Amino acid sequence: MRIGILTAGGDCPGLNAAIRGVGKTAIVKYGMEVIGISSGFLGLINKEYEVLTEPQLSGILTLGGTILGTSREKPFKKSKEIFNSIDKPKLIKKHYDELELDCVVCIGGNGTMKNAAKLAELGINVIGLPKTIDNDVWGTDVTFGFDSAVGIATDAIDRLHSTANSHKRTMVIEIMGHDAGWLALYAGMAGGGDVILIPEIEYDMDVVTKYLLDRANKKKPYSIVVVAEGIKRPEKYKSAAYYIAKTIRDKTGLDTRETILGYIQRGGSPSPMDRILATRYGAYAAELIHKKQFGLMVSKDGDSIGSVLLTDVAGKLRIVPKGNRLVAKARGLGVCFGDYYCKDE
Repeated sequence: MRIGILTAGGDCPGLNAAIRGVGKTAIVKYGMEVIGISSGFLGLINKEYEVLTEPQLSGILTLGGTILGTSREKPFKKSKEIFNSIDKPKLIKKHYDELELDCVVCIGGNGTMKNAAKLAELGINVIGLPKTIDNDVWGTDVTFGFDSAVGIATDAIDRLHSTANSHKRTMVIEIMGHDAGWLALYAGMAGGGDVILIPEIEYDMDVVTKYLLDRANKKKPYSIVVVAEGIKRPEKYKSAAYYIAKTIRDKTGLDTRETILGYIQRGGSPSPMDRILATRYGAYAAELIHKKQFGLMVSKDGDSIGSVLLTDVAGKLRIVPKGNRLVAKARGLGVCFGDYYCKDE
């Protein structure tokens, strides 16, 4: 069999580990030929690729980024350019056939899984591998990249404790996560955040400021406020951290500073857990291809690696559910989520 591998969407730690997991298993265990497709779906459109050998897949387990490159190309999105008449899906199918591929492994997040499902509708054999630091891909307990990002964000929060304590300040740190607050929740808990604001829980700034003033009145010298970038706020504020910090200053007079962690969360070497998870996902993808089982996304349920239908995953989002156990435990520790539960704290 001859298979292609591509990485699409935003980069995250563990992509190379996943490429290695798919490629090495396919070559060593099943005797397949492996093609590396450049720059995500753009590589399928432009027919840019290279044959990957086992030696090329050695030494990449610990590397951040992706040796194949990535892009945010959306092949099924209609162009607004009047003179752009390229039928990208048709071109992808043409190149898939010309390369005589038996399957394409699409490694990416929600958008990639949606596009992979559409490729399957074109008659292309597809397997999806879920990655994203946001941990918001539906159908799996966890995506690789998440554990690494939690570690990076937690380290940043740890460092803010020192400067916050030294200057007796309230520090607001903005963590990635547009629609899902998993990263802010886990990093906030691991880093000892006093306030954690996530998109799934509606917050009230009066509750937040009352909570922070109560801490100050109890002679607690500083506070850490962790916010997900996707929390609701007035449209004129592009930064969640800036809005929260400014509001705290205006309402309380507390010395408050904001920090936006940004793309640092997506870079660098993957954590040991992400290396293992990405490898397991990749190896299982090769097994599914060997069994000629396509149209699936590799997933994790408990400690078991399995798969779900791409058609079930496409268009869905895994968010922090109401009644999440970690949120409940955090409330018991006195952590404020900015909602009514904090009013009497």
